[in-house]
Amino acid sequence: METVNIDELENSVQPAARMCRLTDALGLTDVAVNYYELEPGDSFAFAYHSHELQEEVFYIQEGTATFETEDGDVELEAGELIRFGREELQRGWNYGDETVVALALGAPLEYGTQVTLRYCEHCDTKTDNSLDGVKEGDKSAVVARCTACGTETGRWYRGSMDGTVP
Repeated sequence: METVNIDELENSVQPAARMCRLTDALGLTDVAVNYYELEPGDSFAFAYHSHELQEEVFYIQEGTATFETEDGDVELEAGELIRFGREELQRGWNYGDETVVALALGAPLEYGTQVTLRYCEHCDTKTDNSLDGVKEGDKSAVVARCTACGTETGRWYRGSMDGTVP
């Protein structure tokens, strides 16, 4: 048996105000579990994406989340869940005025190949992106780059959205 206090876990570098990885903290071997707090404008993910091997379920505990999908936007309120199958493109956002609190569960634990689509100004379309961790002095960041032309399409610091430093 393992117990975890979310308030004691480190906040990951994500496009969310708070994201705690619960998988290792709970000693999980077959399922990924992440805790999120999204302030207005925050997202669950760096890009519109899919996972080759993993299906995902999001449980919205507080607030209203909007998921961009291939079939259009889907809005979920507190108490609702959404499932995405393998290779199904999606990205969740907080477009509201209140904080979104949610759990994300993914199984199996491995993603396989991941597609990450972001808008590239240079290419003027959504393109596949690479995500790389970088160190900037005493700060850690994740940088997204268009794989077609190399243009930077996003940069995140711990607990912030594109380009802002808390």
